[in-house]
Amino acid sequence: MIKTIQRILLIITLAIVLSVGFLFVQEPLVMSRLGGMLLGKKTGVYKIVTSGDGLSIKNNLGEKTISQQALDEATAYARETKSHALLVFHQGELQLEEYFPGYDEKTLSDTNSMHKTVLALLIGIAIDQGLIDNVDESASNYLSEWAQDERQQITIKQLLQQSSGILYPPFSFNPTGEWMKFMNGDDTQNIALNQPLEQTPNSEFAYNGINPQNLGLLLERATKKSYSDYLSENLWRYMKDDAFVTLDAEKHATTRMFCCLDATARDLLRIGLLILNQGRLGDSRIVSETWIREMITPSDLNPNYGYLTWLGTEYQENRIYNNKSSATGFHSEPFVDEDIVFLDGFGGQRAYIIPSKDLVIIRTGAIVWDWDDAKLPNIISKGVN
Repeated sequence: MIKTIQRILLIITLAIVLSVGFLFVQEPLVMSRLGGMLLGKKTGVYKIVTSGDGLSIKNNLGEKTISQQALDEATAYARETKSHALLVFHQGELQLEEYFPGYDEKTLSDTNSMHKTVLALLIGIAIDQGLIDNVDESASNYLSEWAQDERQQITIKQLLQQSSGILYPPFSFNPTGEWMKFMNGDDTQNIALNQPLEQTPNSEFAYNGINPQNLGLLLERATKKSYSDYLSENLWRYMKDDAFVTLDAEKHATTRMFCCLDATARDLLRIGLLILNQGRLGDSRIVSETWIREMITPSDLNPNYGYLTWLGTEYQENRIYNNKSSATGFHSEPFVDEDIVFLDGFGGQRAYIIPSKDLVIIRTGAIVWDWDDAKLPNIISKGVN
C-alpha cells in the first residue's frame, strides 16, 4: 500500500515537473516572471517618475471633525484587512494617518488599477494643452494602425468609458495565453494594439486593460513624449515623493498604463484632493474643472463609471467588471453618499472621494479578495461631526 502511494506521488511529481518544463520552453520570460512574483519581484522594469515639492498636507492638531469612534472602527477594519496605510482627510486637514507595522509614509504601494484614473487625468491635461482635440474624435487619428479597418469607429471617449467594443483577452492562468503575456510578457503594446473589434462601439460596458493601454499609447503619440516623462512633467511634479511605473521590458520600454504605478499613500491622497478640488492642488490649476466634471459624470452604459473612474451613482451589491469575468466589486450596503467617486485598485487599493462631505479616504495594503467597498467610506461618513 505504501509503495503504491509512493508511486502515485512520484508520477504526480513527474507530471508537474514535465508540465512546468514544457511551459518554460514555450514562454520562458513569462514563467520566470511568474516565479519571481512568488518572491515579491516585479514582472517588468522599473522606471522612475520624478516628483516635485508637493502640496503640504495639514495635520489636524485640535478637535477632530470626525468622531473618534468612527476613526477607531475604520482603523480596526484596516488592521483586520492587513492594510499598510489608512488616511482620512476632511475639511482641509488630515484627521487620521495610520501606518501599520512595517510601513510608513515613504512606503511605495502598487496601486494596480488606480493607475487608470491617473491616466484619465493626463488625457484631460493633454486636451487642456491642445495636444488632443476632444474626446469625440476618432482614436485612429493617433493610432494609425486602426485607420484602415472598423476600429476607426472607436472614439477617445469610448476608450475612457470602457465601451470601445474592442476585444480583450479574458483572465487565464495559462502562461502561454494572451492574458498572461499581456500582464507579464515583454510586448504589452503589440497585444493591446492588435486586438480586433468585437462589439459595436458604445454597445457594451467592458472594464479591461486593453482600453487604457491603447489610450496611453495615444497619449504618447499626441504629446510626443514617453508616458513617464509626461506624467512627471504635468502631474507628478505636484506630488512629494518619486513614484515608479513598470515597463514591459528594456527592448520595447512600453509602460503598463492599465496598472503598475507605485506611489506613497500621501501622494495618492494628493490625487484624491485634485479630484475633490476640481482640478486644483493648493494654488496650482493642474487640469480644468470641466475635465473633472466630465470624468465623474456617469457614462452612457454604466451609471457607476465615468472616465476610467468608478462612481457610486446606483447601488449594486456586486459591481460587474465585464461579462467575461466572474469577479465583482462587493458592496455590503449602499453608499451613504451618492456623489462618491473612487479609484479601484485590485485587492482593495482605494481612494474614496466624497465632494459633499469634503472628504478623501486612502487605503493601501495586502490583497483582499472580498474587499467590501461600502465599509470604510460609510464608517467615516457616518462619523462626520
